[in-house]
Amino acid sequence: VQLVESGGGSVQSGGSLRLSCAASGFTYKSSCMAWFRQAPGKEREFVSSISTGNTKNYADSVKTRFTLSRDKDKNTLYLQMDRLKPEDTDEYYCAAVKFDCYNRAVDFPYWSQGTQVTVSS
Repeated sequence: VQLVESGGGSVQSGGSLRLSCAASGFTYKSSCMAWFRQAPGKEREFVSSISTGNTKNYADSVKTRFTLSRDKDKNTLYLQMDRLKPEDTDEYYCAAVKFDCYNRAVDFPYWSQGTQVTVSS
C-alpha cells in the first residue's frame, strides 16, 4: 500500500492550496480516504473524509473552506483548501482504511508521508 502526497507549501492568509494523494496497492474504490493534520507535539487531528459511497465529512474548523474530492479512475484524493488561516499551518497527511469511515487517526492503517502547509498572516 502506498499513499503519495503532493501539493503542500507556503501561502498568505486568505490564499488557497490543493493537496493530492495518489493511492496504489489496495482496493481504492472500496476504501474510506481521509485527511488529517498534525502540529509538533500535538495529536493528529481529523480534517475530512470521504466514504466509498462518496459521503463527505469535515471538521467544523474547515467545513466552509475546504473541499474534499476523489477521482476513482485516477486513484487520487484531493483536498482543496481555500481562505486559509494561520491556524491551518500543520503537517497534512492522507490516510486510508478498508470499507467504513472513521475520524480517529488510530483507525487508519495506511498513511502518506505528510506534507507541510504553512499559512502566514
